[in-house]
Formats: sequence, structure tokens, C-alpha cells
Amino acid sequence: MIRRIMVAGGGTGGHLFPGLAVVEELRRRVPDLDVKFVGTARGIEARILPGRGEALELLNVTPLKGQGVGARFKSFARIPNAMREAASLIRDFDPDLVLGVGGYASGPVLLAASLSGRPSALLEQNAYVGMTNRILARFVDRAYIAFEQTEEVFGASKSRLTGNPVRQEFVEHARLALADPEGFESRARTVLVLGGSQGARKLNQDLPRALARAGVADRRLEVVHQTGEAMREEVEAIYRELGIRARVVTFIEEIARAYANAALVVARAGATTLAELCAIGRPSILIPFPFAADDHQAKNAEALEGQGASICIRESELEVDRLAALIAGLVDDPAKRQAMARAARKHGRPDAAAVIVDDMMGWIGGVEPSGESTPAPESDPPSGMHYSRLAMAPALRLGGPAVALRTAAHRPRRPVVVDGAVWE
Repeated sequence: MIRRIMVAGGGTGGHLFPGLAVVEELRRRVPDLDVKFVGTARGIEARILPGRGEALELLNVTPLKGQGVGARFKSFARIPNAMREAASLIRDFDPDLVLGVGGYASGPVLLAASLSGRPSALLEQNAYVGMTNRILARFVDRAYIAFEQTEEVFGASKSRLTGNPVRQEFVEHARLALADPEGFESRARTVLVLGGSQGARKLNQDLPRALARAGVADRRLEVVHQTGEAMREEVEAIYRELGIRARVVTFIEEIARAYANAALVVARAGATTLAELCAIGRPSILIPFPFAADDHQAKNAEALEGQGASICIRESELEVDRLAALIAGLVDDPAKRQAMARAARKHGRPDAAAVIVDDMMGWIGGVEPSGESTPAPESDPPSGMHYSRLAMAPALRLGGPAVALRTAAHRPRRPVVVDGAVWE
């Protein structure tokens, strides 16, 4: 039974929040679950987790990638001590499972867990596996992946194709969107701008002017703009000068509500952002981060664009007038936005956290789900869902060809039912 879990890593929201989604689902099933997070002082976890009442331990570890020679040498020199600290934390906390969520802080903890014989797993949110998870691939027992092609890094025996977990608040809004898509769309009255948890300078600089030229003020739309820490005051001043009613924030705590209220989302194309977009089903303009490893953000965004769920603009091709025209065209065309929302929702996997926890509890020795097999739906799925022929599981097309989501554990599993549709 999983009574204690250690969650290691973070750095960005794209790493941290999938981990929080898994913890949330575990707590739903195990109310007295004991959780300890391990991260770094410079990561988003140090700003977010204390306010949520979570226990957080900090490691003195710094990134290896993207550093100069001197900084990289110092990072290597910190690894032995970080390993000792991680081993001590594991010994003292005695977790039933150690889960890595990505980011360099997860490396020492998962390595220490493996060396001590603790069950260990990681979440891989991206179509391209980063350096830390590539190193950890041979050591961990499980890898919960969102893209079929990453199985070759971890191996078929360890990999579970589950989708990228999102928090319960997204599941609730996904139900509302499926139950009443037209009403859901008509209530959306904001333009949501997301540059990621660390902000995006190009989006912060160009979006206010593009929105002004698109005439959002005349259309009675409010702007919600997440800037990151560094540029909030500067961006707020730009909106004020342009006469646009905008709520400018460094971070959005109730992000699912922000998506649900958005008539249009303009964002980077990180894997977690796309999972959240698709879980609820929102039309979007995606501007991939140009320096993402293996250009994976652009590949993600182009895959969604190819399915009619988004419009992708490379940052090198970004012009204020072009962006303004796209925004105005979408804001003035509710039918187009609704079609994009439906297309995005087809790729959503709001049950991913439940699928992951099902597998964890069966693997670690938790309470088995009921022995009933997953029943086939008696009717067609609601708008925005479709079924594959493998165990009636939804198909996942994002980032590649359509693939059916493989059963995470080789045992009967309790189905997840969303508005009458059965999801394995």
C-alpha cells in the first residue's frame, strides 16, 4: 500500500504540476497519504509548495545543461553531496515510492532511490526526453509517458503510455465542456496569455500591442496575462498605455478556471500547457519556445495545428500585425473557435492521473480495483470524444499518429466514467 510518497524535481510548472496531479489523485484514494517534495531553492516549487502547505526539502544542486564551463564544473562538483543528502532524506522519510517529475533536482533523488532498492518511477511529459530522464531511464522501475515514441528510451517493459496528468480541477471543467459545449463557449469572455511559469519575453513584449491592434477593448474582452516574475510591472504599464483592460499576474493559481473562461489562449507549447488546453478544449495560438530541446515545442504545436486544434506561429515569423489579424479573426468567429475547441478536446486525457495511480497501486501492492472488466459504452461518445478499438480507450494523436492508450497494468481495472462515456 502506498502510504508515503516522495516527489522529486520541478524547476518549472511543466514539471511540477503533473506531479501535483498524481499526488492529488493518490490523496483522493489514500486520505492519510504522507507526501514529501524535494526540489531546489531556484525552482518554482520553492514558491508554490509552501503556500499549499506541502512539505518541501531543498537540495543544493544546479543544472548541467546550458551552462558555461565553469558553472558546469561547479554543478558536477555538487552531485556527490546532493546524492548523500538525497539518500539521507529517503532513509529518514522511508517512502513506499519515489516519483520523479523531471528537472535536474530529480536526478540525485531517483538515483539514490534506485541504489537503495526503493520502487521508483518518473513522469515524462514531452515528446523529446530531456537529459536527466535519459540518464535515469536505466535506473527507474516505471516511466509514465505521454508520447508513444519515448518508449524506446525507457523500454517497453517499464513504459506506460498514460497521457500527461492534469489536476482534478481540469477534470471538473472538462465535464462541463463536454456537457454543454455551446454554453461553455458563450461564457468565455477573456483572452488568456501564458508564457509559462517563468514568463516569455517575446510574448510579453508583442502580445499587448497585437491585442490592441486586434481591437479587444472594443470587443469587450478582458485580457489575463501571466508574465512570470521579471516583467509584470512593465507589461502592466504597456496595457495601461494602450487602454486595454488587463489583469497582469506573475502566476495564475486557479489556472483551470482561467482556461475555462478564455475565448482564446495564446501560449508557449510546453507539454503540460498542451495537456491542459486539450483536457478542457480551448482554441489556441501557440508560439513555441525556439530553444526547446530537439525543437519539441514546435513539433507539439504543429501536431495540434495539423488536427485543426490550434494555430502555430514560429517565434522567428512572429509579427505584431500578423498576430493581431489572427486574434481578431478568431475572436470574431465563434464557430471557428468552437471547432478548434472540439478538435483540442479529442486529444485531451483528463483521466491520466487516475490511470497512473491505478498502475502504481497495483504495482506497489495497493487495493486492487474491482474484478469487473471495462464495459463497452452503450451509446456513442459525447461530442469531443472518440473511442479506439483497443479496450475502448481514447486514442492519442498529439505528437504523432493515432495510437490507442495501452492498458497501464495487466489486470482488470475500474473504468472512469465522464458524462456517461467510459474511459479505461
